[in-house]
Amino acid sequence: MCGIVAYVGQQPVSEVLVDGLKRLEYRGYDSSGIAILGARPYLAKAVGKVAALERKVLDEKPMGGTGIAHTRWATHGKPTEANAHPHTDCSGQIFLVHNGIIENYLTLKKMLQTEGHTFRSETDTEVLAHLIESAYQSDLEDAVRKALLQVEGTYGLAVIHTAHRNEIIMARRGSPIVLGIGKRESLAASDTSALVQHTDQVIYLEDNELARLNPGEFHLSTLQNRRVDRSPSAMHA
Repeated sequence: MCGIVAYVGQQPVSEVLVDGLKRLEYRGYDSSGIAILGARPYLAKAVGKVAALERKVLDEKPMGGTGIAHTRWATHGKPTEANAHPHTDCSGQIFLVHNGIIENYLTLKKMLQTEGHTFRSETDTEVLAHLIESAYQSDLEDAVRKALLQVEGTYGLAVIHTAHRNEIIMARRGSPIVLGIGKRESLAASDTSALVQHTDQVIYLEDNELARLNPGEFHLSTLQNRRVDRSPSAMHA
């Protein structure tokens, strides 16, 4: 029941993301959140309706052209701001939203805690942020790939990093992700309804595929790091 929206481009990203979340409200949720890469990384979360998150964003006026947002239906952990997405790593440089269930998250969490990672939520999703942090060596896409190779379960994923201000990494296994490609901007969402205001040219990720989004550009590959060639097509009715 969760929803994902991601954007990289020239528009005020907070407006694009909040509008996208509103278009996904029909799916049902209990909390929401947003992360934006600007002069400083911005993170806001709210329990309840997207309107509560929107009030925070309107009041704080975050700037930036890259961001991700999420509506959550609680599975692991109660509906609280701490458990709402996006989740971060220990350094606060990685921001991540996730649909699906990480089945081996307790095993991974114990391993990461042994390595010194500190967790702030009760969710399975936060494990992903710390796995990516552990694997990161200047290439975000490579770190996401290495993290996902350790994961059992399902995911629709969007990841950003403060060192990669014009890049979003998307991934899918068992949870829908659709990319929207425009002029000098790229978007992604868990549902085409969040994209219709911006483009009618889309790409549907398939299971065990990753996408690297830059403004107006995309690169597809498999989890095994094989290139995928797929052109945008008209959005399904």
